Amino acid sequence: MTKIEFHHNAPDKFAAAARLIGAAVADGARVLVFAPQRDVAQRIDHVLWTHGALSFVPHVGADSPLAAETPVVIAGTLDHPAAADHNQVLVNLDGELPPAFARFERLIEIVGTDDADRLPARGRFRFYRDRGYPLTASDLAAADANS
Repeated sequence: MTKIEFHHNAPDKFAAAARLIGAAVADGARVLVFAPQRDVAQRIDHVLWTHGALSFVPHVGADSPLAAETPVVIAGTLDHPAAADHNQVLVNLDGELPPAFARFERLIEIVGTDDADRLPARGRFRFYRDRGYPLTASDLAAADANS
């Protein structure tokens, strides 16, 4: 069963995503970043290129010929052929429930601080909880305050 993590109160969702993606890759996971909106896909691509000089995370778009051999693929759809090789960790950067999320070992949801992001995330949290998925939650604002 898919393990689901909610990381909420992210002051910067994309910086938080980059850190979590980097940690998953460091643990040896293959990651699919679900970003169906083009501007979101472009932004996470940019952040992954620039978020830390010593912490580059190899990543490509789903249409890249290198997708099968790259640990992180950014895709606008989960049924893209490149997505089939990346079924360990799914990072959801969409505001909706990702389709076919249950085929992944782990799902990471990153929730910002504004209500436009938090309210749909609460609905997704209830959806997963009501279906018995194992859930964990971490408050990124508290984590940032302690570091």
